[in-house]
Amino acid sequence: MFPPPLHLPPIHHLPTLPTPQLTQLLSTLFEPCPALCTLSLPLLRSQTFDSYAALIGGVGLQLSALSGSGSDSDSEGAVLERILGAHPRLGVGVKEEVGGSGLSRGEQAGLNRRSGAGVEEVEEERGRLRGLNEEYERVFGFGFVTFVDGRGRKEIMEEMEARIERRDGEAEKAVAIKAICDIAADRARKLLSSAP
Repeated sequence: MFPPPLHLPPIHHLPTLPTPQLTQLLSTLFEPCPALCTLSLPLLRSQTFDSYAALIGGVGLQLSALSGSGSDSDSEGAVLERILGAHPRLGVGVKEEVGGSGLSRGEQAGLNRRSGAGVEEVEEERGRLRGLNEEYERVFGFGFVTFVDGRGRKEIMEEMEARIERRDGEAEKAVAIKAICDIAADRARKLLSSAP
């Protein structure tokens, strides 16, 4: 969609930025996702935030409202699933995955390589992770999302197995929403710390 910005604009400028810049901002923090932009662009236009953490918290509240909504829950649930599904599958090679940002690929880089492991062991783990991704999606209807940066494949697979075994769709949505907000907060922190 848009290349990631080299820095984040001052938070108090957001309500005055053009739609393409706000779309780029949301795509950088949360992953490119038209459903998220449709949901959150009005928030960025109508509300001022004192920090990126507050903005991310506001988007998180919007997502939580979709998860816990009542009467229109089927269509709102589908919107939430599209937003959660914008994050690329974990441990899938770049050639196999469609979508996802360069930031996601960098954050997941450690899952696709492992020092000290032989090629067969890495491929076996990759296959197991691929199978867990598929099982998770069958159980919950959306892709597995977790804060990966710096965590190993074994730890991620153990988390996936525990979450699949729990089989609690509502709790899983809450965990996934928290994860995408944690990822966005980490990205914001890194981008702000590298600003000129």
